[in-house]
Amino acid sequence: MSWDEMEVLCRRERLRCRQLGVIGANINDYEVEFLCDYKKIREEEFYLVKWKGYPEADNSWEPKRNLKCSKLMKQFHQDLDLELRRHKRRTTPKRLDKEVSSVLMQKAKLRQNLLRWEVHLNETRNHPGHIFVVNDVDLEGPPKNFTYINNYKVGQGIVLNVMAVGCECKNCFDEPVNGCCPGASLHRMAYNEKGQVRIRPGKPIYECNSQCSCGPDCPNRVVQKGIQFDLCIFKTENGRGWGVRTLQHIKKNVFVMEYVGEIITTDEAERRGHIYDREGSTYLFDLDYVEDVYTVDAAHHGNISHFVNHSCNPNLQVFNVFVDNIDERLPRIALFSTRPIRAGEELTFDYKMHIDPVDTESTKMDSSFSLAGLNSSPKKRIRVECRCGSDSCRKYLF
Repeated sequence: MSWDEMEVLCRRERLRCRQLGVIGANINDYEVEFLCDYKKIREEEFYLVKWKGYPEADNSWEPKRNLKCSKLMKQFHQDLDLELRRHKRRTTPKRLDKEVSSVLMQKAKLRQNLLRWEVHLNETRNHPGHIFVVNDVDLEGPPKNFTYINNYKVGQGIVLNVMAVGCECKNCFDEPVNGCCPGASLHRMAYNEKGQVRIRPGKPIYECNSQCSCGPDCPNRVVQKGIQFDLCIFKTENGRGWGVRTLQHIKKNVFVMEYVGEIITTDEAERRGHIYDREGSTYLFDLDYVEDVYTVDAAHHGNISHFVNHSCNPNLQVFNVFVDNIDERLPRIALFSTRPIRAGEELTFDYKMHIDPVDTESTKMDSSFSLAGLNSSPKKRIRVECRCGSDSCRKYLF
């Protein structure tokens, strides 16, 4: 039983409990969960209240003067105004139509469901950045059959090999020993002293790992620290489903998030791909840094990147990253900003991203969704119209 449920039980049974804040002075106070309806009688306003911890059968009409829930009241009237405008009404009636009050009830319930999901996401995440959820467009709630994970979920028969050797640097940036971890793989340090990526797309990133002598503040530990920015999952208004926007300013060439999901074989990806095609969506991402053996499937297990939309002019770029895993067939997929991104701006990346041929000589990177239908991909996909809205839109995703 949660603390909230215990508090409701104490009030219902009229039991005092100082630990829960239930005392004689407030034992008769009840918490408003949301407002369901509105009416006006002889110039006095009344609201139908859903009480927290009580069934809807216990909803009751209360005069405005008895309620202390200004935020809920403001939200109720914002929803009401939108609904009245939709019905082309300019003034608030003394009694609401059943259709209008029904929509308001559904919106209030939706907001509660999304809030519970938001709390769950933030309890599950292991990164500093908070997650917020908003839907001001329709009545769609949290996605079904989706589990938030922070790291790859390894499929059957796949093994992640742990890095056996780490660097011996005391200062990886200023005094790297034998080139530090990137040098061990004949590559240069990927970041500057501020943690911004400085290599071209297509080049791999080798970060320091759990076996290294350096500490957690090493400038070569970036992706492994997780999402640093507060992000919001929101419902788009142009039919692109859910999207993700940043709530904080993001500088150019900064790590934003990883693309996380279930690692499966390409044969299994081919089988699932046909199923996803029939459903009209897919979240398959080929891991073909050295060879096309594995795919990341974020359809049912993933992080916030599951909700990032495509754009033909994206503000995120894909990089292959290696930390504790030495298997080059299983890189971590990191998304870095391609330019400064304003707070409130939607985050996007190109599902059919092409890497500069100059870089592919050393990487063989094909950072595209299996959706993409490129010649190098064994998966054929149905052509899907692009709705990114950019001036450089290719009109089709793939």
